[in-house]
Amino acid sequence: MKLLAFCDQVFGCSLSTLCQRENGSVPIFVTMCIDHVENNGLCVDGLYRVSGNLAIIQKLRFAINHDERVNLSDSKWEDFHVITGALKMYFRELPEPLFTYALFHDFISAIKSPDYKQRVQSIKDLVRQLPVCNHDTMQTLFKHLRKVIEHGEENRMTTQSVAIVYGPTLLRPEQETWNIAVHMVYQNQIVELILLEYENIFGR
Repeated sequence: MKLLAFCDQVFGCSLSTLCQRENGSVPIFVTMCIDHVENNGLCVDGLYRVSGNLAIIQKLRFAINHDERVNLSDSKWEDFHVITGALKMYFRELPEPLFTYALFHDFISAIKSPDYKQRVQSIKDLVRQLPVCNHDTMQTLFKHLRKVIEHGEENRMTTQSVAIVYGPTLLRPEQETWNIAVHMVYQNQIVELILLEYENIFGR
């Protein structure tokens, strides 16, 4: 019943339900945040790593969830760390993570392969198995994160630092176990590999 209570909102709503409601394959809020950052904030120091003001992030979350007309260029959202913090919160609050529970252990197994080419191919095959909304949202997010990394001289964000920020947010097991620290290493490595091999993994 908990899921149903949130399905008329954006945060906490399942990705498939939200995309169906919006008649698209990538949530409007996700593209809105990405477009704003890419147009104005790619050079901001510590993008995605630095935490924004939580109270203001919660205000933005409330406004989005209550269908208020939000303009991210408004002065009350002027801190880019608030925008990136809200986007991270959106992915963290998905009832099921972007990489899905069903494929979590398959992704972990794939990244453990000793052969690099096999690792990339296995991850590529798994990404193709994702539901359309998950796949398209992942592709949109990772394309954006690559642009963040390309501006690393200004924002001081590397592939590794982006992976550390996003690994546990996008990938997690349905049941937390004792080996959470071990999983975290692999979660980060998976995100890092997809960032490094973006063209290969999302290419035809």
